[in-house]
Amino acid sequence: MREIKEKVNQLRELINSANYNYYILDNPTISDAEYDRLMRELKNLENKYSELITPDSPTQRVGAKPLSEFNTVVHRIPLLSLDNAMNENEIRDFVARTYRGLPPGEIVQFVCEPKIDGLAIELLYENGFFVSGSTRGDGVTGEDITQNLKTIRSIPLSLRKGKLPIPSLLEVRGEVYMDREEFKRLNEQQLKEGKPPFANPRNSAAGSLRQLDPKVTAKRPLNIFCYSLGTCEGISFSTHSEFLKALPLWGFRVNPLIEMCSSVEEIINYYRKVESNRKSISYDIDGVVFKVNSFAQQETLGIKSRSPRWAIAGKFKAQQEITQIIDIIASTGRTGSITPVAKLNPVEVGGVTISNATLHNQDEITRKDIREKDWVVIQRAGDVIPQVVKVITERRTGEEKPYHIPPICPVCGAHVVRDEGEAKHYCQNINCPARIKRSIQHFVSKRAMNIDGLGDKLVEQLVDEGLIKNVADLYFLKKDNLVKLERMADKSAQNIIDALRKSKNTTLAKFIYALGIRNVGEHMGKVLEKSFGTFEKLMSATYEELEAIEGVGPIVAQSIRNFFDEKANIDTIKRLYEGGVKISEVIAQTEEKKFEGKTFIFTGTLSTMTRNEAKDLVEKFGGKASSSVSKKMDYVVVGENPGSKADKANNLGVKILSEEEFKSLLE
Repeated sequence: MREIKEKVNQLRELINSANYNYYILDNPTISDAEYDRLMRELKNLENKYSELITPDSPTQRVGAKPLSEFNTVVHRIPLLSLDNAMNENEIRDFVARTYRGLPPGEIVQFVCEPKIDGLAIELLYENGFFVSGSTRGDGVTGEDITQNLKTIRSIPLSLRKGKLPIPSLLEVRGEVYMDREEFKRLNEQQLKEGKPPFANPRNSAAGSLRQLDPKVTAKRPLNIFCYSLGTCEGISFSTHSEFLKALPLWGFRVNPLIEMCSSVEEIINYYRKVESNRKSISYDIDGVVFKVNSFAQQETLGIKSRSPRWAIAGKFKAQQEITQIIDIIASTGRTGSITPVAKLNPVEVGGVTISNATLHNQDEITRKDIREKDWVVIQRAGDVIPQVVKVITERRTGEEKPYHIPPICPVCGAHVVRDEGEAKHYCQNINCPARIKRSIQHFVSKRAMNIDGLGDKLVEQLVDEGLIKNVADLYFLKKDNLVKLERMADKSAQNIIDALRKSKNTTLAKFIYALGIRNVGEHMGKVLEKSFGTFEKLMSATYEELEAIEGVGPIVAQSIRNFFDEKANIDTIKRLYEGGVKISEVIAQTEEKKFEGKTFIFTGTLSTMTRNEAKDLVEKFGGKASSSVSKKMDYVVVGENPGSKADKANNLGVKILSEEEFKSLLE
């Protein structure tokens, strides 16, 4: 048995080495036939001696059973999106802002890399072994696509040992993509099999990673470039370039076109060079990314609401074509926003046939003087979203018609309102069929009505089956309705009925937030709760009464009035009451603002409360709860098994509190 085990380990080492040389170093060391022979030999031995199979064996890349749905993953550190620089002047502005945000005299280096047009993902390794992988999602939560990522041979199942220590915990971010030639061959195969071709390499890569059956993903020619660090425990880096040099040593693939630049002129030259060579690169890119190299300088610069101040994406000029607008229609989106869409004579732009283009909003239509029947220049913004660049007025014949967004929703007929200061028009009906799934998903979420078991997929199923048409219908569901659904067991159905019953007693703040009133978030729900005490008083409040409340500006006041002036919304609220929803009254009062001006962050597991409950307490007493550590923070509250945030806080000199010390502050 010992000899068999040694043989298995030897085969794995040979296969892993071959993968590393082929995918990471681009230097094949054995033939395809030899690789296949080694893999067959290993599979045969593992089939015979199943006790020798390990999760990181090359044979385990494919084999998991198809999933019914993807689980949700919460990222330890949010995967932030990047601001865009649309031209060279905006790139220069970014560099100037970077220097202004740092102490005078500091030298700044920038890491410059192509912006891959693929799907952003995160890989998690524990003690050197790949344990999970997820999509970027909304930056805070993504989908668990571990089994699909395992099928990509350029992703190591275990970290290579030798030149660097193996971290106890490592998160690596990257972009999964598909080469254009591979994409072409895939589409040829699709057509041979009588299947529809894919639209473009990016959509094909994204769709491949979201297959519920990993065997389907394994047949797709996916690849990856890794470019960013999440959490890392057991080894530290002072610069981004140090981390990039470490990645290939562990077995990760890094883009060979990455360069270091030390001045704005070097950055601009890199931007021009990559754009001019764009077509010669074998995969799609839509720009370049510039990052401050020093992690200490990144910390100093910090982040905005959802993007870092220390990085930016320099976008390339989009490819353009000319075509005619046949018609302009209003389209209601999942949030209730009304977007005018131009129906075009189909035209190919950048290898994709375009027949629709967004016109964004009424201001954009007016500014560009876009009319039905106009001849226009179109482009794919960021190489993705088709948009109208300008009108060719010289080709007008007099048949062109001006366009205005209609005052009623094209889907449900409810009032369409444009708030002061807003660019978009919005349908006011929370039960508009175009937005109903999103409205219900928000209504049942944890921070709203907290109806456990009603995930996004189930909500979609309930709507598609016609069992619910608005949020109030939830409280009239019967167990018999649920058990008829696919993959719904008797116990699961009963659990949902119990969760619905439990959610009927709620607070005013949660109910306000659950309704999804535009511009009214969790914090504003609490402000309104303290100010009015009952839902009836809030519903009858005038615009002037609302605006007089501290923290409620004219836009929020108008949004609230628009919501309650829509009859369909009032009817839904009445039906929620009929369904048994009861809102607890509160005495309008002003809490002691003991934390006013103070910012907290929580890391690790708290023993006497959840982190969300702790954040609520901070906000209740006038403070602010953040998700990222910076020098501007006042306190970091540390529970059991804290992450890297505690180390960062310590390095930055931010005061660290235990859970007991935090509770003492509360008292």
